[in-house]
Amino acid sequence: MPDRGGGPSGPRIRVGRPSRRVRTLLMTLGVLAVLGMAFTMFAGFWTDWLWYRSVNYSSVFTTTLWTKIGLFFVFGVLMALAVGFNIWLAHRLRPPLSAMSMEQQNLDRYRMGIAPYKKWLLFGITALVGLIAGASASGQWRTWLMWVNGVPFGQKDPQFKLDVSFYAFDLPWYRFLLGFGFAAAILSVIAAALTHYLYGGLRVTSPGARATAAATGHLSVLIGIFVALKAVAYWLDRYGLAVKSSDFRATDNWTGLRYVDANAYLPAKTILFCIAVICALLFFATIWRRTWQLPVIGFGLMVLSAILIGGLYPAIVQKFQVQPNEQAKEAPYVEKNLEATRKAYGIDGTKVTDYSGTSKTEDKSTLRDDVPSTASIRIVDPNIVSPTFQQLQQIRNYYAFPDNLDVDRYAKDGKDQDTVIGLRELNLAGIPKKNWINNHFRYTHGYGVVAAEGTSADAQGRPNFTESDLPSEGDLGTYEQRVYYGEKTTTYSIVGGPQKEIDYSDDNGEKTTSYKGDSGVNLSNPVNRAAYAVAFGEPQILYSGAIGDGSRILYNRTPKERVEAVAPWLTIDGDAYPAVVNHRIQWIVDAYTTTNGYPYSSRTTLGDTTADSLTATNDNRAVVAQQNQVNYIRNSVKATVDAYTGEVKLYQWDTKDPVLKTWMKAFPNTVEPKSDISKDLMDHLRYPQDLFKVQRELLTRYHVKDATTFLSGSEVWQVPDDPTNRSGSAVPPYYLSMKMPDQKAQAFSLTTTLTPNGRDNLSAFIAVDAEAGTSDYGKIRILKLPTNTTVNGPKQVQSQFNSQEDIAESIRLLRGGDSEVEYGNLLTVPLDGGLLYVEPVYVRGGGLKYPLLRKVLVTYGGQTAFENTLDEALNKVFGADGPTTEPPDEGDTTTPPPTSDNPTVQQALEDAQKAFDAGQEALKKNDWEAYGKAQNDLEDALRRAEDAQSEASRTGGAGGGESKPGDKPSGSPSGSPSPKPSS
Repeated sequence: MPDRGGGPSGPRIRVGRPSRRVRTLLMTLGVLAVLGMAFTMFAGFWTDWLWYRSVNYSSVFTTTLWTKIGLFFVFGVLMALAVGFNIWLAHRLRPPLSAMSMEQQNLDRYRMGIAPYKKWLLFGITALVGLIAGASASGQWRTWLMWVNGVPFGQKDPQFKLDVSFYAFDLPWYRFLLGFGFAAAILSVIAAALTHYLYGGLRVTSPGARATAAATGHLSVLIGIFVALKAVAYWLDRYGLAVKSSDFRATDNWTGLRYVDANAYLPAKTILFCIAVICALLFFATIWRRTWQLPVIGFGLMVLSAILIGGLYPAIVQKFQVQPNEQAKEAPYVEKNLEATRKAYGIDGTKVTDYSGTSKTEDKSTLRDDVPSTASIRIVDPNIVSPTFQQLQQIRNYYAFPDNLDVDRYAKDGKDQDTVIGLRELNLAGIPKKNWINNHFRYTHGYGVVAAEGTSADAQGRPNFTESDLPSEGDLGTYEQRVYYGEKTTTYSIVGGPQKEIDYSDDNGEKTTSYKGDSGVNLSNPVNRAAYAVAFGEPQILYSGAIGDGSRILYNRTPKERVEAVAPWLTIDGDAYPAVVNHRIQWIVDAYTTTNGYPYSSRTTLGDTTADSLTATNDNRAVVAQQNQVNYIRNSVKATVDAYTGEVKLYQWDTKDPVLKTWMKAFPNTVEPKSDISKDLMDHLRYPQDLFKVQRELLTRYHVKDATTFLSGSEVWQVPDDPTNRSGSAVPPYYLSMKMPDQKAQAFSLTTTLTPNGRDNLSAFIAVDAEAGTSDYGKIRILKLPTNTTVNGPKQVQSQFNSQEDIAESIRLLRGGDSEVEYGNLLTVPLDGGLLYVEPVYVRGGGLKYPLLRKVLVTYGGQTAFENTLDEALNKVFGADGPTTEPPDEGDTTTPPPTSDNPTVQQALEDAQKAFDAGQEALKKNDWEAYGKAQNDLEDALRRAEDAQSEASRTGGAGGGESKPGDKPSGSPSGSPSPKPSS
């Protein structure tokens, strides 16, 4: 209270206790704060339970929850008892009061201070360490479930002859127990030592003995337990050598025993185990001997032995036995690593075939008719045409397509064809007016599938749609078109209540609907509404009149997060893709079981090995495993998510995978048998891209089967960078229906190319049969190119495209004005011993904000073509129709005659410039008919220019003049220089 005056002699004002009213208010606020925190915690738990119950996977929630709770209490109580008991015992063994030294007088103040609170202090310390230990242990729920439910692999490691399940399921749990034991021993030693010191059992500066007999015996036993645990650690380390990673010659994550491990580290660990056991017994004997002399000597010998036997001796063996003859010493262990790695990653059945890379057929025109039967060449790139789908089929701004579309197979006229497909998903950024009602009640879902043929485009370069418009119509028949769950649906919606939803719009205005599915959580219960209001931080959920009977809240709506939630023990593929199955849109999600405990198998980081030029621009495609690194992976589960109901189904795909069987024991009745997969669904399942990317990365080193070649590193390959963009990231694998040399018919495949380490020529072409339900599904075929000759790789082929002068001139024209040229997927197809490369070229021109297919680049056997259609380019390359375009000879210093010496070429280029200008004017006026006519005129003029230029090259040209690379043809449109050939 303020001083009212009166000076020093004035009355003293005493500050009394707060009034009863104030105390009641403070108590009420405190209770409300506690209740608020409790309800916040309850809201998170309750909403999780409601969500799992809504998707019919409540058993996953309860199993995980009770496992975490059990581990928390068991190990929390054990740690609390261990530390608490040793504090109590140290206090019980305190010496009687005696003459006080200065040290003890100083400590007496602390003893007196804590005396009234000893029980509470003991309870607080033990509770704290128990909470920390329990929280740490609860995070090991996966380790516990794998240990208690482990299924044998039926394979033994080559060193210790133990089943692989010991390393994958048992050893991680034993290591956790060992780590827990070390923590308990160390904390007990610290707690006991501090208690003994506080109560005089240990003395630092006082005269006489430094420790009482009781303190000596107590601490000796605890240290003996620590040393005994170290002995166990040495014994387990012997088995840990089989899953130990190290840097070794050809790979940074080489796993398993090497010569020095088997002949130095392994016996060293055994010797150190014996020494540690003896040292522990010496510490235990201190209970009777009452002296630390022998145990301290033993402990010192153990440390010295660890340095000499465990460190120095292996270094000597490596230096003087291994390095002088490394290849012979390491070969047997490398062979074990090769075999284990190939098995663990499913690449042990890979078939490697030598392939010449050059065709022996002299008359290439005879090969033209073989192309359609060899491959259904996809010229529509799903990673480029999304803006085209968006512009032509978005229909409304509140719809959007994924940045990367998907490739699937659909039957047409009785034949399967590669199809580019995407869903018209909800795009909240495009709604006319943003507010809480519009964002969460009115705009709730996307609508319909849009699909296009993968092998053709129309005359304007647009996709040939097989399913389009709104509502979508086409070849897919009737199906539920509403998309409530999708890759772009990342916010919650409240549906089914009094507020109507916008279904879609047509010429007659907006159509409304109300959700009829049983997905989501019912909000009619006020407790549920309050819980979600707290969990989502949105109080309007609690009192909004837009929520009533039948209202349901939908969230966790992307396919990936739904599968991750119901199966937290799976690693999810980065690319979910949609398919129309049994008249419904189903998202198909590939899922993997992994472990990092497969002996001798080298480790890899999934996030790194699955990265490519697509993941560089799309974080949602990244793959992250539960472990930082894995050395075993299986595509063991195929999952589906219904786009309308959100229903999640898990199907057992790999029926032999022991990791999946283990998890199926831990979570019974969550994974359905493979036999439940319908034929309609089977037709759309495919080999997953991310698994193939992991396998191709391993195959860069593990395609060899003999240790000598592996150790030499002479046949190490690499995944080339994507030559069609400047991301500097790896080229992605491509889906393509094609026929490998040993196949009789085309199969839907996933393909990629590999180059020698540090070079750009081609080393190998890899294809895996991606057609689910067939006998060859998952079979990897490698066409190995000869090492004594060079065959152009993707980067060299792209450079060859860019260096062709007539092609470069045409591309310069396509880039005229503010147009942009985008290169599509560079596809590789084996054909008659050679390799056919095909690349679509798109133009995003003028006022058009989306790419159109304008040209197709094709090369085969040194012949290159750049034409308007795939058929025209193939005809030109194989000489089936018209002259071929010869690639520039690196040793020739002459080029075809400049266009200024050829009036036909000059006139054609002038016509092309006029057509281009006319097209730009038409775009400004939004005159699409005129724009289409101008584009046709431009294509015709470019074709005439190319034909005339090719004819001039073949005959010596009208003027017969020579020019140096980089000369400027004076007749070029706009007087612009021709591009110089790139090196």
